[in-house]
Amino acid sequence: MGRTTFSGPILAGSLKFDPQRDVGYTLLSQAITLDFSSTTNGGTNYGGASGQFVTSVSNSANASNTNATIYSPQNGTFVASPTASVPTADTSGTNYRGAVFYLPYNSYLQEVIIDNIVQPTDGTHAVTGIQPYVSNNFATSTGVYATVGSITGATVGRTSATFSATQYGNALATLADVQNAGYPNSVEPPFLSQVVVSLALTVASLTSVNAGKLNIIVRYTQVDSNVGNVTTYPYGNFD
Repeated sequence: MGRTTFSGPILAGSLKFDPQRDVGYTLLSQAITLDFSSTTNGGTNYGGASGQFVTSVSNSANASNTNATIYSPQNGTFVASPTASVPTADTSGTNYRGAVFYLPYNSYLQEVIIDNIVQPTDGTHAVTGIQPYVSNNFATSTGVYATVGSITGATVGRTSATFSATQYGNALATLADVQNAGYPNSVEPPFLSQVVVSLALTVASLTSVNAGKLNIIVRYTQVDSNVGNVTTYPYGNFD
């Protein structure tokens, strides 16, 4: 079995130059599993720590997660030394854990899914509430990208995000949040969209979670910005 990474956007179909053109964008997916019993930075499904979210280096099952830097959104402006945001440290009753995803900016964010696999606990207090926030920064209230309802800690299952009118506008063309450190000496794009899923884990007297497992899935399409008009690149430069 082989594996290839393409520089997108990726289009697929059979009839590229025909009135019955059937070419469409490929749906892309990234997933990060947070296992709160995995406490080593770089370890399998590492779940982060107090004041520390994670990102994945491989986007696959049993992936190695590493400590993530959450950058303050740059709004399409290059900044020599971007400012980092730090999640709120654990307090009695509330822990914040989460994951950071990077998308090509101007992507179409289609789905955000939270799978509650094993109820989080600190060994004594089982989490009763899980409140996700989907934004372009660490968030403790409704984010810019999507809304996810409160999840009951003991309920194993899947919860999908919804979008308000404003969030839908951002999801249709994700924001230019973080500059590509290698651009222009590396591949495009010059900016990336930063999708941060913050999880507020709550129960009275909670200390720091050390067990439990959640999976976060982000699905999106990378839009072809080079599509022209009926006479100039009518099918996109990448056909």
